[in-house]
Amino acid sequence: MNSFGTLFRISIFGESHGKAIGVAVDGCPPGIALEPEDFLPDLRRRKSGASGTTKRHEPDLPEVLSGLYGGFTTGSPMTIMTWNQDKISSDYDEFFRIPRPGHADFTSTVKYSGFSDRRGSGHFSGRITWGLVVAGVVAKRIAATAGFSAKLISAGGSSDIEGAVRKAVQENDSIGGIIECVVSNVPAGLGEPFFNSVESVISHLVFSVPAVRGIEFGSGFSAASMRGSEHNDPFTDDRGSTSTNNAGGINGGITNGNDIVFRVAIKPASSIGVAQTTFNFNSKKMDTLEVKGRHDTCIALRIPVVIEAAAAIAVADLMQADRGIYNAERKTRS
Repeated sequence: MNSFGTLFRISIFGESHGKAIGVAVDGCPPGIALEPEDFLPDLRRRKSGASGTTKRHEPDLPEVLSGLYGGFTTGSPMTIMTWNQDKISSDYDEFFRIPRPGHADFTSTVKYSGFSDRRGSGHFSGRITWGLVVAGVVAKRIAATAGFSAKLISAGGSSDIEGAVRKAVQENDSIGGIIECVVSNVPAGLGEPFFNSVESVISHLVFSVPAVRGIEFGSGFSAASMRGSEHNDPFTDDRGSTSTNNAGGINGGITNGNDIVFRVAIKPASSIGVAQTTFNFNSKKMDTLEVKGRHDTCIALRIPVVIEAAAAIAVADLMQADRGIYNAERKTRS
């Protein structure tokens, strides 16, 4: 559905061209120092404006409706939203007849029996990740001992990101990219075997981000061509530090105290100006679609902070669960 988390739980809401978008955050402990202005640095990283991003400009100012009083979290659910202002919904009228190849226009129509709001891609828009970034700011305060850093390391298959974006803009096409995220200073022992492994929880959130097509931890897919003697991470001290980090900071689904390292594959945006031959659902014939309007040439430029937020939300929830299960068990035994 539209909620995630066990103890630190978030619910996103809104549509791209609706009145507002936002997130409800439940399970945030009381007494965490937080002001509306604290959300702005990460929200700015997500905004458009750079070459290769959409020309839609939204203020994105957060409005905290509940759960914050006197500069501190209250412990009750937080509801945070922002108003949509820069909307040109007519740009999406054609997609009712000719769904965009690679987009959710078709599947959303089938899923919701034709009642889904497709303006600006509705609830399937990358704009909805605004709520993830906001929840990520709260999560970073809960997981205050950890550090979260994500960056775009390649675009369009090239490390020359600026050049690749420039070429795609000139060709009226789109490109994807690879984002690397590092979570540092994570305590050992977080996560559970199998279904709530750290990889499972992070991946669940990461795959909720539109345009994500793959994720790998540590050595990732290259591990398949390595030998055990090469892939194993020898320990270097009694704290569990290792000389390599092919495991990406996770063994048996549980953090080992080393940095969590993972990379995410972002697909090219589906909305492109290049002519495509696809099916017209009105005429029942093949037709030509050339997407007009304001769209990202490289959506991967704006996603690093979203991936960072996803990692923070996952780690915060794992920390809350770990305290709830194991601290209680230790108290009982003592």
